[in-house]
Amino acid sequence: MVAGALLKSSKSSLCLLQCMKALASQSRSFNSQLNDQQLAIQELARTYANDRLKPNASKLDLQGLFPFEQIRQLTNLGLMGACADQEYGGLGLDYLSLAVAVEEISRGCASTGMVVSIHNFLYANLVNERGTPEQKERFLCDFTKGAIGCFALSEPDAGSDVANIKTTARQDGDYWILNGKKSWVTSAVEGAATVVFATFDPALRHKGLACFLVPLDAEGVFRGKKEHLMGVSAVLRAATACDLTLEEVRIPNAFLIGQAGEGFKIAMGQLDQGRIGIAAHAVGIAQAALDTAITYAKERHAFGKNLTRLPSVKDRLTDMCIMVETARLLTYRAATDVSTKNSSMAKYVAGRNAAAVADNCVQILGGRGLSTKFNAERHFRDARGTQIYGGVTDIQKRLVGHFLLKENDAL
Repeated sequence: MVAGALLKSSKSSLCLLQCMKALASQSRSFNSQLNDQQLAIQELARTYANDRLKPNASKLDLQGLFPFEQIRQLTNLGLMGACADQEYGGLGLDYLSLAVAVEEISRGCASTGMVVSIHNFLYANLVNERGTPEQKERFLCDFTKGAIGCFALSEPDAGSDVANIKTTARQDGDYWILNGKKSWVTSAVEGAATVVFATFDPALRHKGLACFLVPLDAEGVFRGKKEHLMGVSAVLRAATACDLTLEEVRIPNAFLIGQAGEGFKIAMGQLDQGRIGIAAHAVGIAQAALDTAITYAKERHAFGKNLTRLPSVKDRLTDMCIMVETARLLTYRAATDVSTKNSSMAKYVAGRNAAAVADNCVQILGGRGLSTKFNAERHFRDARGTQIYGGVTDIQKRLVGHFLLKENDAL
């Protein structure tokens, strides 16, 4: 009887343990281990970055050359339509695979990584997920084959405050007429089409926004000059951004994404993705800065020993490693479980950490860290931008706090 009772108890315990494991597996939404597909994409992007991007990154940066050839090669690899459905020329990958690719590309060349990130996360994914079949044929197929897409949200008086958009859209039969000005539109100099957010009723604020697909060669679309950021020490010099002016731009109703009034919801959802892309971009820059610092510290001698044997340098490298890994894990989590809170945490930490890691890299290189003959100063410039574009760190922090309190019924 005792043996039977123990056996019964053991079976009950085993059953309970199995149930607990099953529940745990269902509730856990994040695994830091990449699957075989993601590892293959990581290896593909890393190999390309090492072979084709790193050797040319400094030249592209110093001369301000847009990476046309690199984008063409990445298109041939399928990475300019990473998440797009295969029937439209994409690879049909998940967001984490794309984030891993953006990280590795940015590690090789931050400017190229920026172009890939914006094109995929903010343009191609939007058309792929929300576009009609007709819109996908017109605005996606060519964009997995080399054409570059853009995302026009910010304005002179509306960046973080999306509801304050002044670009107007008025309906005229089967057409919409767009008027206004958009700022800081990445790749608009070279792009073929853009997503545009406009208001059809300013009194409705965020409820009066609509989202449109606009060919950049449409009549009434004027591209401004390339913006030079941070003066002579420009950030992402090989990438471009410019203003777009829309003057009586007439587009068919078929180019409206979703319904009029859904623009704010569409913008917020896409920014959740965009922050993942910028976080991955920042992680790549931070990793490149860490790589640069380690390589230099191994070769440089001071006080009769390698810099790696100096406690102060070793401590800096340790801090840099922790910051890179922390940002990477948050970015992977955000790409696996997409939400405003997760993507904002990832971008907030990744941007801050990238800037700190790049600053430490410059410090380790000393005087050479300020020289354009070395990569440290480029990483420093590029890292600083990740705290601005895609939503400034101040806004990310507020978003995290809002959703934290909301989850805990504390608003």
